[in-house]
Amino acid sequence: MEIGSFTLLSPEDFSFNFNSSSSNDFSWFLDMENGNNKKRGRKDFEESLVNEKSGFGDILSSILMLGDEAKQEQEWFTDSDQQTAFFDPNYNEKVEEMNGFFDQFENQYSEMNQLDDSRNKRRRKSGLAAATAKTVSVGSGNVSPSQSGTGSGQQRRLWVKDRSKDWWDKCSHPDFPDEEFKRAFRMSKATFNMVCEELEPVVMKKNTMLRDAIPVRQRVAVCIWRLATGEPLRMVSKRFGLGISTCHKLVLEVCDAIKTVLMPKFVQWPDENKTNRTKQEFESATGIPNVGGSMYTTHIPIIAPKANVAAYFNKKHTERNQKTSYSITLQGVVDRTGAFTDVCIGWPGSMSDDQILEKSAFYQRATRGHLKDVWVVGNKGYPLMDWVLVPYGHQNLTWAQHGFNEKIGEIENVAKDAFARLKGRWSCLQKRTEVKLQDLPIVLGACCVLHNICEMRNETMDPELKFEIFDDEVVPENNIRSMAAAQARDHIAHNLLHHGGRATAAGFL
Repeated sequence: MEIGSFTLLSPEDFSFNFNSSSSNDFSWFLDMENGNNKKRGRKDFEESLVNEKSGFGDILSSILMLGDEAKQEQEWFTDSDQQTAFFDPNYNEKVEEMNGFFDQFENQYSEMNQLDDSRNKRRRKSGLAAATAKTVSVGSGNVSPSQSGTGSGQQRRLWVKDRSKDWWDKCSHPDFPDEEFKRAFRMSKATFNMVCEELEPVVMKKNTMLRDAIPVRQRVAVCIWRLATGEPLRMVSKRFGLGISTCHKLVLEVCDAIKTVLMPKFVQWPDENKTNRTKQEFESATGIPNVGGSMYTTHIPIIAPKANVAAYFNKKHTERNQKTSYSITLQGVVDRTGAFTDVCIGWPGSMSDDQILEKSAFYQRATRGHLKDVWVVGNKGYPLMDWVLVPYGHQNLTWAQHGFNEKIGEIENVAKDAFARLKGRWSCLQKRTEVKLQDLPIVLGACCVLHNICEMRNETMDPELKFEIFDDEVVPENNIRSMAAAQARDHIAHNLLHHGGRATAAGFL
């Protein structure tokens, strides 16, 4: 049944009107019927009245049903309010119980954390006591972790890996034999101590809160032993009880300190008094006057570089060794004792001796007139110039020329022997090294400085360590750069022949 806009009556109102027996109660139905159709008969009127009563009954039924639904909804809301009033106290009680349980759980958890913290503190205290009882050797004495600098024993145990330093502790002990020390480091203890004293202001580091600094003696020893033996870094790490990266860093730092501090003192061109003394020494040995030094260029093998590979390709070494070889060059001038007075390091191995000489700072100084009345003797790979004296390179030599070449060869051997001792004393120069190409000149310079220190302090060298030098330099077709120098060379050769193997000073330019 569809219900439109109709004014609903309450059941009481409707029942009162419906139960009334007065005929006037339904007069409005009759008036409406009479007005609409006055010609209808009594029978039709009764039938229409019955139909109207039936429709009105349907409306009454709908109203009664709506009233029942309203009563049910009111009863339901009443029941809901009663249930809510019943459950609210229970809900609040449950919430309070849960909060109490949660508080109790938090208290138990905090007690467990406090117990664990106390156990960890006891463990740390026991570890600190054990570390304090353990002593660590530093330098020539024993220093416990609690006494060394500002760092504590526990912190060093966390930041420093425990490695064995027995070998270095034995070598650094005062009772260690000097011969064994010299066999390991290629120098005596006295020379080693002198090097450490010179480098201490630059090499020494301060202790930190995390660990103690590596002592100066150990830093220098790591570098010198690595240069002397040429052993890989993992062996250096094992010998000195340090990390591989630490050893590599120490080698470069100490080499740089040697180049910065010691090279200006021990590798320098001699002054006038030393130059005159060197001239006298060479003349007394060979009879050739005014010789201030002997010059030679050697090659240091390297790993094939990533850039400019052809520039570092060494053709002679490749043909001799039947293996592809790459190298950089080391040009040096030595005095009568074999000590270096000038070095030029780092030019690619494909360059010839004369090309390397022209690129060197020594050549620039000489061409500006800084070398006056001084010959520098070189092999056939160098050009004959006003200040460079080389042997005759052509065939069918005269007796004078042949005798001159023999005397020049004696001076050449001074430089060759110096380079042989250099490579023999510092074995890292004999094999391809792990050092990067850009860092290699620093290492080579340090080797030259240490070589000079050993030579000046008369450090003897084990004959078994001496390295054999192969003279495989290319002879240029025309190595005469100065005709005046050629005439002077002929004059010296003539004087050597006619004056009993001794030339006169007049043969010099």
